[in-house]
Amino acid sequence: MPEPAEARRAMVERQLRHRDIADERVLEAMARVPRELFVPRSEQRRAYADAALPIGHGQTISQPYMVARIAEAVAPRPGELVLDVGTGSGYQAAVLAELGANVVTIERIPELAEAARESLAAAGYDAVEVRVGDGTLGVSERAPFDAIAVGAAAPGFPQTLYDQLRPRGRLVVPVGGQRAQRLEVIVRSPEGPAVVHSVPCRFVPLVGEEGFRA
Repeated sequence: MPEPAEARRAMVERQLRHRDIADERVLEAMARVPRELFVPRSEQRRAYADAALPIGHGQTISQPYMVARIAEAVAPRPGELVLDVGTGSGYQAAVLAELGANVVTIERIPELAEAARESLAAAGYDAVEVRVGDGTLGVSERAPFDAIAVGAAAPGFPQTLYDQLRPRGRLVVPVGGQRAQRLEVIVRSPEGPAVVHSVPCRFVPLVGEEGFRA
C-alpha cells in the first residue's frame, strides 16, 4: 500500500486533474485532506480508490471525484458559511473546511455523526460544527448560508434548503430518482431559483421529511 501522501497525489492527478476538475484550490485541498482517516479501518487500503466506499449504516463515503465536483461547484471563499447536508464520514466537510469555509454539517444517524466528529478532530478540522438532525430541513438557526452542499440525492427541489441561502447563495444538490440523478447548482436570485449547471451523478438517497422516506 503506498504512503497516504503519495496516494493522495496519485488520486489528484489520475482521478481529478485528468478528468475535468480544473480548480487548483480544490485540487490542492484534496491533496491535503487525509481521506484514510474518514474510512473504516477495514477499508483503509482502498481509501484513495476511484469508488464510493461503505462506512456503515447503509451509507458511503463518496467517490473522490464527486467530492471534488461538489467542492468545485460550491466554490467556497474563505470565511463563507457553508452548510454540508449528509455528513456521512465527514470527508466532504473536511474538504470544504480546507478551502477556508466555516462549515456546519448535519447528519441524521447519530453514530455516523459521532464518528465524523472524531475523524474531523483527528484530521485537524475540529472547528467544523457537527449537528444531528434531519438534513432536509437544514439548520435554520444558523441560516442564512453562503452555500449549501448536499451529499445525497433529493427527490425534488429542496425548497427549505433553498430558503436558507443568502441572496446569490449557491445550493449544490443531486436531484432525481434513487438510481440516477443530476448534480444541480442552483443560485438564489431575485427572480427565483436559477439552475446554472447540471451533470449526471449517482448518490445514496437523501432521507428525511423533505427527502426520501427511510
